[in-house]
Amino acid sequence: MKKLVIVLFSCCFTTSIFGQGLHFSQYYNAPMLINPANTGLIEDYDWRAGVNYRNQGATIPIPYNTSSVFADAALLKNKLETSWIGAGVAVWRDVAGKGDLALTKIQTNLAYHVLMSEKSSLSAGLYGSYNQRSVDFSKLTFDRQWDEFSFNTTLPSGETNTTQKTSFLDFGAGMNFAFYNNSNFYLKASLAAMHINQPLETFYGESNKIGLRPQLNLEVIYKAGTNIMLSPSVYYTRQKRASELVAGTLININTSNDISAKTSELILGTYIRNKDAVIAVAGYKFGNNKFMFSYDHTISQLAIGNNGIGAFELSLILQGNFKSANESTKSYGCPRF
Repeated sequence: MKKLVIVLFSCCFTTSIFGQGLHFSQYYNAPMLINPANTGLIEDYDWRAGVNYRNQGATIPIPYNTSSVFADAALLKNKLETSWIGAGVAVWRDVAGKGDLALTKIQTNLAYHVLMSEKSSLSAGLYGSYNQRSVDFSKLTFDRQWDEFSFNTTLPSGETNTTQKTSFLDFGAGMNFAFYNNSNFYLKASLAAMHINQPLETFYGESNKIGLRPQLNLEVIYKAGTNIMLSPSVYYTRQKRASELVAGTLININTSNDISAKTSELILGTYIRNKDAVIAVAGYKFGNNKFMFSYDHTISQLAIGNNGIGAFELSLILQGNFKSANESTKSYGCPRF
């Protein structure tokens, strides 16, 4: 009974944290979600496409599944000498609980990037999105369906509308500052504000405004040796009374035998989400593309109910150029093998 109470309480608490905001442990592989100014900021490439999937809380009564597909591109690199445009689109889908409480989000991003010097750049971006919330009451049980022994789903629930939907528009903005040394160092500081218009999100005409959500991200790429690259980063966000702080690092190990060919890299990492989870990461980069897996081990009170089994995530990132590598224009420097 103690475990059940803790699990139910934790589920309700988790809903209050993530019910209004999408959530990935691999935030660094969801650049358009973190900051619209990341759109078209793709180091050595002209375009990028990605898929993310997160399964959270599979061992508790109210699991979360979050998935996304996105694509962005750097435009006008060859026409503008010291600047370029970033454009992108993303679709997110978040489903929670037995009643399929779902959020579908379709978003477009636009960013402008300008080189301030040979070693720094400044970016600004905007996003606009169409959002739909829905819930399926036919998959839930109600007090009228209790037959004194169990909930009998063949009995009428008394609900007139089995499916409820609501939609709203959402807008946000962000900025990046990057400093880099082509050979061994890159730093990016990022600040974004999501839900600037604080849209209403309600099924029944209530005044539930989505809270303004600031997001901060600091990341560094450091070439520590011929075959070692370190990528420490920290991410913080806050919405109403809920907040999230994640910090850690990735280690890229060059496994290529031929340095002149496209590199292949083993990726390992560890992150900590404050007072919630330890996150282990593993992946592999092959040429322009990378595949990564992460696992959240719960360290909060929820571990009593889920035995520490928090969430797992998968991500696949594809990158490329519109022209050959020799013809493409490099916009800014970044450490590379």
